[in-house]
Amino acid sequence: MEGKVTSQQLLPHLFRLEYAKMTAVICRHFGLQHIEIAEDIASETFLKATEVWGVNGIPDNPTAWLYTVARNKTKDFLKRQKIFDTQVKENIQADERQPAPDIEFTQQLFNDSQLAMIFAVCNPANSPGSQICLALQILCGFSVEEIADAFLTKTETIKKRLLRARTNLRNDDFRITTLQEDVIQPRLDTVLRTLYLLFNEGYFSASNNHVIRKELCSEAIRLTLILTEHPLTNGTKVNALLALMCYQSSRLDARADEAGETILFEQQDKELWSRELIDKGNYYLVNACSGNEVSKYHLEAGIAYWHTTPTDSKKWEHILQLYNELILIEYSPMTALNRTFAFAKVYGYDKGIAEAEKLQLEANSYYHSLLGYLYAGRDVNRAISHYNTAIRLTKSAAEKKTLRKEVERLKSSFS
Repeated sequence: MEGKVTSQQLLPHLFRLEYAKMTAVICRHFGLQHIEIAEDIASETFLKATEVWGVNGIPDNPTAWLYTVARNKTKDFLKRQKIFDTQVKENIQADERQPAPDIEFTQQLFNDSQLAMIFAVCNPANSPGSQICLALQILCGFSVEEIADAFLTKTETIKKRLLRARTNLRNDDFRITTLQEDVIQPRLDTVLRTLYLLFNEGYFSASNNHVIRKELCSEAIRLTLILTEHPLTNGTKVNALLALMCYQSSRLDARADEAGETILFEQQDKELWSRELIDKGNYYLVNACSGNEVSKYHLEAGIAYWHTTPTDSKKWEHILQLYNELILIEYSPMTALNRTFAFAKVYGYDKGIAEAEKLQLEANSYYHSLLGYLYAGRDVNRAISHYNTAIRLTKSAAEKKTLRKEVERLKSSFS
């Protein structure tokens, strides 16, 4: 039937949404020392779905089918293996666990297990970078290649990081059944960085030639929302991060056309912006401003807020001021480039060019695409030269296509 979803199309989507949740709940029963068992059971569940659904078709409730199989596989494993009695049971007090054969996949258990799991994998014994890699893999289902793209590093480097981090995770005595404030606070910043990176990987992905991967943005929002629903983690920084995600997500449908080409901010159809997500961003930003703390998430959320208010004549002045504060808190090349764009909007493109060239980010594709944009109305040849350099440097096929379109537009207007 035309338009019918196949199991090959549905399963990758369900894997991204459910694999990490399934692993977290199962691991709650086995303990972190045996996280690989939980991962194996979850993987076998999806393998079973691939085999059965390919023959019998997709069941009426595919998600429920998956969790029924996972529950049965957990029970079967405990019957077959003595590991529960000989290794795990000795390390877990009876009053700290649910009897594994009675495992139930409920929404509350999903939330509790995932919240505990993300704080577990953000282990202070690992470096911040390794904590983030581990969380992206275990909690968010990233492949090694996707993590390498997010960190702009080699896959072998990520594999080594993950190996060391997993060893420390198994040796850690962290309990994922309950959370206490004394274990949450030292790990909260890394948790927020992880979710921030997850969202960014979805909002602008360098991997697999996808400019936008909405499912990753949705996953980041879902996990951050879990933090706001727990009294120990519902702080101002968490609300600021969630506000930022809502504002950015509000423009997802306007950021690319049907062919997958990027649409620049000024050319976006504002009718496609989600008013619902903007309103949610406003709600969480108000919550974030209930105290005196000002974090990078507050400032970035403020910048995103002003981007959603196109009618304010002073918006670029507000945005530039926020970038000036942000760059003092945490410098990055992208922050500097984004600040320069706002600077050009406030003081003119000639001064913007001078400000951009001070950065000397010759190996950065965004640096050259920004200069191409700024030079376009002043020196077409230099603009084309910068755009061509950006095309050579970027890894994204979709971005290359967008930049080539700009080059062709400039050439046609020049001839």
